Amino acid sequence: MALRALARRAPPPRVATRARLVDPADGAPLDDALVLWFPGPASFTGEDVAEFHLHGSRAAIDGVLAALAALPGLRLARPGEFARRAFDAGKLDLAEVEALADLIAAETRAQARQALAQLGGALGARIEGLRDRTMRLLAQAEAEIDFPDEGDAPQGAIGAMRPGVDALAADIAALLDDGRRGEILREGFSVAILGPPNAGKSSLLNRLAGRDAAIVSEIAGTTRDTIEVRLDLGGWPVVLWDTAGLRALDAADPQAVLEREGMRRTRARADAADLKLIVLDARDPVPSGELAELARDGLVVLNKADLAPGAAGLAVSALTGSGIEALEARLSDIVAARLRGDASDAPILTRARHREALAEALAALARARALDVAELVGEELRACARALGRIVGRTGVEDVLDVLFGEFCIGK
Repeated sequence: MALRALARRAPPPRVATRARLVDPADGAPLDDALVLWFPGPASFTGEDVAEFHLHGSRAAIDGVLAALAALPGLRLARPGEFARRAFDAGKLDLAEVEALADLIAAETRAQARQALAQLGGALGARIEGLRDRTMRLLAQAEAEIDFPDEGDAPQGAIGAMRPGVDALAADIAALLDDGRRGEILREGFSVAILGPPNAGKSSLLNRLAGRDAAIVSEIAGTTRDTIEVRLDLGGWPVVLWDTAGLRALDAADPQAVLEREGMRRTRARADAADLKLIVLDARDPVPSGELAELARDGLVVLNKADLAPGAAGLAVSALTGSGIEALEARLSDIVAARLRGDASDAPILTRARHREALAEALAALARARALDVAELVGEELRACARALGRIVGRTGVEDVLDVLFGEFCIGK
């Protein structure tokens, strides 16, 4: 085995052991490292697994990789191959594999917590429970088909199933009714920065980002396209969108084509955002026209407070930094209120495919509820079970697997 070839011995299972690694070809030293051995099936992939914990120099890493590659039967792992083998061996369901990918990509504490909870199997267990209930209902329908006149299937069995179908549908609907918290947390809470030209939107973005992410100019209309910046606010992931300023344009002005396109994109971002952050000049603090409509369900911030002492409301200065901490705290509170949820610790959906599969299962149950023929009820229950099974990788997920495992780093 590779471990014996480089370390000259196999350490006790699951015990980190110091070993001097050498090149099997000529005995040249490679590194002084820690090695671990996990005999299958009690390993991540279910196979025998060896780990080499090396010093981080390029020479040590390249030397060990070259020595391993020279051994017969060994090659570099493809992206996600270890996770794929764990999935194939039944060590992880598909929801847990997705959670592992999310944990690797996590940028904030909240994202890491969500990924760890999902990696613990909470969503998979919930889905398996729903699928098991579906299969029990399907067994009742099958009994009605196979033994319509026997004591095994009481008369009116289809009607007797309806409370169970209703209860199952209610539980799936409750799982869907989560305000997309898991998906937003995974992708980031989006905040569209809106306002008139020259209100200081780009300057505010730069101040919140702590760097010059957007071009700042005194010339109105400098921002034509959307600029995106990712932040960690109190452990919550936030995506800021700086947008083109909104103002009335002369429809006949041929020079306004680019600005008009920028404003169209601004409106699209405003519609898609989880929060609208309306930035106004503190010297002109009343939104008008289109901005007045957007401000009704947005958070209004008065910028350039250094030029308007005593400005009321949430006043900040992107130039001096005054009021920025209060704005960050307010944003963090809004995001936390949206994403934290309740104290039930119930698993939440983190990907659009989870939501699509559950919606499909719910639709199948609704159709089953309206039917009186056992064969037709059975077909709808099978459709429900298939949809639930796709979430954890039981059925119909081949089109998802290559894309998913390709998101992993090499090997993992």
